[in-house]
Amino acid sequence: MPRRRPGTLLPIEEAVLAAGVDAQRSGEPEFHGFALAAAIQDREGARRLTAHGTLYRALSRMERSGQLSSRWEDADVGAAEGRPRRRLYQVTGLGAAALAEAQRARAARPGTRPGLAPS
Repeated sequence: MPRRRPGTLLPIEEAVLAAGVDAQRSGEPEFHGFALAAAIQDREGARRLTAHGTLYRALSRMERSGQLSSRWEDADVGAAEGRPRRRLYQVTGLGAAALAEAQRARAARPGTRPGLAPS
């Protein structure tokens, strides 16, 4: 597989950042993986959730690159709700800038529609 150019986002990464920025705008600064997968499904009209292995590899890669930050949910929160604790993610300034650049680049390409990731 060819290497991608530095600074470009894969479609899954753009979808993660877009859903994360939308969550921040709606007052939810942090998100967890399953909620993120559902949000991506809703945003893009996908028939099924993104494969969890694909999503979590992307989240890890994006955290290493500085586009996301994460923390473990407090242990007592999950226990009180009868479930394991979750890893919570947040889009960083670097991630928001990367998303804005990807959206500008896509809008500049002829034949693309704004707001839709390439297929």
